[in-house]
Amino acid sequence: MHSENALTAKEETAAVAPGGGGVPAFRLTGLHKTFGDHTAVDHADLAVAAGSFYGLVGPNGAGKTTTLSMAVGLQRPDAGRAEVHGVDVWEEPLRARRLMGVLPDGLAMPERLTGRELLTHLGQLHGLGAEESARRADELLAVMELDGQAERTLVVDYSTGMRKKVGLATALLHGPRLLVLDEPFEAVDPVSAATIKQILTRFVAGGGSVVISSHVMALVEQLCDTVAVMARGRVVAEGPLDEVRGTRSLEETFVDLVGVEIGGAEGLSWLAS
Repeated sequence: MHSENALTAKEETAAVAPGGGGVPAFRLTGLHKTFGDHTAVDHADLAVAAGSFYGLVGPNGAGKTTTLSMAVGLQRPDAGRAEVHGVDVWEEPLRARRLMGVLPDGLAMPERLTGRELLTHLGQLHGLGAEESARRADELLAVMELDGQAERTLVVDYSTGMRKKVGLATALLHGPRLLVLDEPFEAVDPVSAATIKQILTRFVAGGGSVVISSHVMALVEQLCDTVAVMARGRVVAEGPLDEVRGTRSLEETFVDLVGVEIGGAEGLSWLAS
């Protein structure tokens, strides 16, 4: 007998299989959130196909972080549903969390642990045995180039790039089939960014699905096959990258979609030599 929150072997195989029998890896339906009189997310709908690399873009305040926070179970929506391979994030949170790894904005981590201690501890919280947790921790630290001296360094002393990489390691530790990453490249140096790109590309090539939010259009164009554009809490465009951007760059299309004008430097004559 298995509990309500446990996946049977058949259910789990179906849930994580590439394509999922037509079930999206990630589906958001009518997600809505208000804070007082402000509508942060206005009935947002998204569908992420299994095996895809999906980019969510939008200006500051568009609602990207709030949308993803609701979608992964960190912030309760006022309305709407979020599903991971058909499993409702809010009705069956344990089943959903087994299938996804999350790197939220401003991830808080235990500061007085080393990277290895952090990963082995979290592995056991995920239900992995001590030996398996240690093995996965060592592999992830090596792949993230955090072995050696970094392995023995406390998280509090990590650089921004190191924190992003160990945060990604925590998201990968339990073997998820979906990664939801909020600004994974923000403030990351080029070397760390190259490592993260390689890991994510390999993850998708292996049948996983990735959702990233980003302000960097060139990065989304480089990595993603599908993109959604948010503005004022709404999804204003979604689809294959080439269809959304058309014959222009994603940045040019993005500016038109979000309805903003690019300001010049008029009135700043004192800056001229």
